[in-house]
Amino acid sequence: MIIALLAILIMTGVVGIHSVSLKQKERAYAAREEELMQQIAGEEARAKELEEFATYTKTKKYAEEVAKDKLGLVYENEIIFQETD
Repeated sequence: MIIALLAILIMTGVVGIHSVSLKQKERAYAAREEELMQQIAGEEARAKELEEFATYTKTKKYAEEVAKDKLGLVYENEIIFQETD
């Protein structure tokens, strides 16, 4: 009878120790999950911005901006003023 009681106490102790360890792991996993969810939200927002930019790059306005900024092109009747130092 004492041996059975001792065995039950030992098993209860082992289960108690493992439950504490599992709770700590659960908290760590919950924190990691929250971090990953924030990263997912950030990447989804970035993907949306990239889609909008891809749509914008197909417009005539974007082509005109690139032509003016990078290539220095202007319309025939457009007057360009330059700053003097």
